[in-house]
Amino acid sequence: MSGVRYPDGWRIELLTKSHNRRAFQSGHEQVDGWLKRSALQSQKKHLSSTKVLLDEDGRIIGYYTLASSQVDFSDLPAQVAKSLPQRQLPVAVLAWLGVDSSVQGRGIGSRLLATALRDCHEASQTFAFIAVLLDCVDESSKAFYRRFDFAELPGYPMRLYLSFKLLEKLAGN
Repeated sequence: MSGVRYPDGWRIELLTKSHNRRAFQSGHEQVDGWLKRSALQSQKKHLSSTKVLLDEDGRIIGYYTLASSQVDFSDLPAQVAKSLPQRQLPVAVLAWLGVDSSVQGRGIGSRLLATALRDCHEASQTFAFIAVLLDCVDESSKAFYRRFDFAELPGYPMRLYLSFKLLEKLAGN
């Protein structure tokens, strides 16, 4: 997770009004719509944080959105919940991740995911949470995240989680 490399001249930045969100096209309307219509507003309200991957020309190539939430103890798998208090528990949320169709199939999504998880791990040093959760938009996105050890949350087939213990292992701790 720590040594994520992108092509020369590419960079990650916090989303601002100056970024051209309209040109981004992942091929999935929900993913595109979030970036174009909601990401900046949600960020201004401190509900989430969106980072964009820009190419050497400043074009948005990909993005991810992180937020925080809570999950009920009873929704967790037994192996995760066994030593936790029986109440609402804090989680990090990978709310959105998208890659422009012009660069799909080049490992950009995997690198964005690694960057997002690195951000989650760094945040955990200040704000504790028990897992990273995400909701899949379709079966192909579910298959993508499952390759990185995200597991299905019992009773929620399109909601996946990565335990904090596994996040720490991925971070090399």
